Amino acid sequence: MIGNLPNSVRIVVTALAPIIWGSTYIVTSELLPADRPYTAALIRVLPAGFLLLLMSFYLPKRKEWGRLIILSALNIGLFQGLLFVAAYRLPGGIAAVVGAIQPLLLMLLIWLIDSKAPRALTVIAATFGVIGMAALLLSPNAEWDLWGIIAAFLGACSMGAGTYLAKRWHSSLPVLAFTGWQLLLGGLMLLPAAYFLDPALPELGSTEILSYAYLSIFGALIAYLLWFKGIATLSPVAVSSFGLLSPVTAVVLGWWLLDQSLQGFALLGLITVLISILVVQISASPKSISRSKQPVVAEAKE
Repeated sequence: MIGNLPNSVRIVVTALAPIIWGSTYIVTSELLPADRPYTAALIRVLPAGFLLLLMSFYLPKRKEWGRLIILSALNIGLFQGLLFVAAYRLPGGIAAVVGAIQPLLLMLLIWLIDSKAPRALTVIAATFGVIGMAALLLSPNAEWDLWGIIAAFLGACSMGAGTYLAKRWHSSLPVLAFTGWQLLLGGLMLLPAAYFLDPALPELGSTEILSYAYLSIFGALIAYLLWFKGIATLSPVAVSSFGLLSPVTAVVLGWWLLDQSLQGFALLGLITVLISILVVQISASPKSISRSKQPVVAEAKE
């Protein structure tokens, strides 16, 4: 389990989640049927939720349902719907760039609600992460779409608030069930949007089927499991800074697979982002995980 691993290993394992999410944009824009964002989000999360609950089925306590529904909406329903709207409307890594605000948003929430002012170094590092992402966003080859940018921004706010509350609200559920319930409930929230707003799916070929399967198994089941395990043991600001790895991955994949430009100002932005993530990890992570008062979820029993 992640909780029993050394801190450096926990950090690396948690970082795999946004790296996987970074592949969402190229898969969506290049391999999925066009103009079906809510259907893509639904297919991604609902089967993964069912699978996780089959692996570890625990019913939440009666008093936990309200919080679980809110978390499901923020982390899954709203975020995934907005994520795919942005992925369809914006090219490559640009759709994920706006997520750079997440660490700053979390610091603001912790400051306003918990009265815990962030360290100056953490704020500076997170700000440079935004600047680095701006270098990518404002590159000469970037294509702007207002609704895509708005969707990406609102998605970042939703995920940032969900990450904060997932750390703040203790749950009795094992992490497998905690993740599974969120994916299942979030998927059910996406059903009306997929049915009423998206056109029906065409006949799918093997490429489309494998792409949807990849998004569900890797992009939801595995990635969210790693993400919520990381939230349980690491600083929420430190975990949120990993979100910057998503656009980095998307841009690198676009450069590698689609021959998109990655040089000059954009390359400097990527380097700045990577340094920002490293500094946030050093400045925001607790010195010892054992000092943390309570994990967000109980570790799944072996």
